[in-house]
Amino acid sequence: MGEPLERAHDRTAPGLVRVVLADDQALVRAGFRVLLETEDGFEVCGEAADGAQAVALARQHRPDVVVMDVRMPGTDGLRATRMITADPELAGVRVLVLTTFDVDEYVFEALRGGASGFLLKDVEPVELVAALRVVARGDALLAPSVTRRLIAEFASRPEYRRVRVPALRALTDREREVLGLVGGGLSNEEIAAQLVISPATARTHVSRVMTKLAARDRAQLVVIAYETGLVRPGTAGRDTAGRDAAGRDR
Repeated sequence: MGEPLERAHDRTAPGLVRVVLADDQALVRAGFRVLLETEDGFEVCGEAADGAQAVALARQHRPDVVVMDVRMPGTDGLRATRMITADPELAGVRVLVLTTFDVDEYVFEALRGGASGFLLKDVEPVELVAALRVVARGDALLAPSVTRRLIAEFASRPEYRRVRVPALRALTDREREVLGLVGGGLSNEEIAAQLVISPATARTHVSRVMTKLAARDRAQLVVIAYETGLVRPGTAGRDTAGRDAAGRDR
């Protein structure tokens, strides 16, 4: 575990992204640390070899992002992600999941549990840096497109069970439409273009949907869109599930 830093709770540095690295492989952690410490605007405030240490460091340092491996001994990354995202005192801490596979059911469960996105461990350095900045500012990492493919694959399995979210009933028709487009992986700008509205209006709609559904970020909106059947694999944001997506009977 990395040494505590004196500025553990100091978030005053403008643009500074504070990161905890959680991976059971010391070489992986070392590689990410070297990469981030050579980049302007990043600070690695701790390293964890398992999920329990990751949670402890998140509580100690309150980083902007925890880079979380999925498969670790003891408390794995999935459980650790849930522990972090369920803690009200860690509401500002985002989790970016790392995996060696582009299709991994544990990653899907991590997204359901509140992770803000995931990346493959062989990600290019520039992509990792960009991803950390995206997640740190409160957005979900929905690129590369493997995130959407991952959710679509598991949502289409025979054993997959759709869920009802009563809060969907509180959404307006436009907000349901926006949720479907978010589920299809569209950005605010793409949503604005498709609906012929301004990007600011699209952002407002997305924000309201997140508030009504108590979603942590866009990644959770994508999961909700698939889980409720509002978006079906291959429909890319079209509302093909009808009003049942809002929990109404057919």
